[in-house]
Amino acid sequence: MRLAGSALRLTIFIGDSDTWHHKPLSAEIVRRAHRAGLAGASVFHGVEGYGATSLIHTSRLLSLSQDLPVAIVIVDEEQRIREFLPQLDELGIEGLILLDPVEVIRYVAGQRADE
Repeated sequence: MRLAGSALRLTIFIGDSDTWHHKPLSAEIVRRAHRAGLAGASVFHGVEGYGATSLIHTSRLLSLSQDLPVAIVIVDEEQRIREFLPQLDELGIEGLILLDPVEVIRYVAGQRADE
């Protein structure tokens, strides 16, 4: 797969303790993005942050390190990202979801692991 030029970046901010059917929510989002054939997804674990609750979660304090921030980033063509958004509605995500226009300079997929 090749991707170049204008695209959308979908960023989903959730908590590390968020789950879907007793599994990490981030893993379910990545699984659905893969199933939808999106170009790729990455999960980034934060060390500190706060959201709508204004409660700061940090890895520096053991008592508050149970729900650290997680960001899932997906980049693909606008139409493909917009078609994927209903999948997120099904998951009932409590967090922040962003769409940003981006310009892809280079994305060249190598051979897939299942090929």
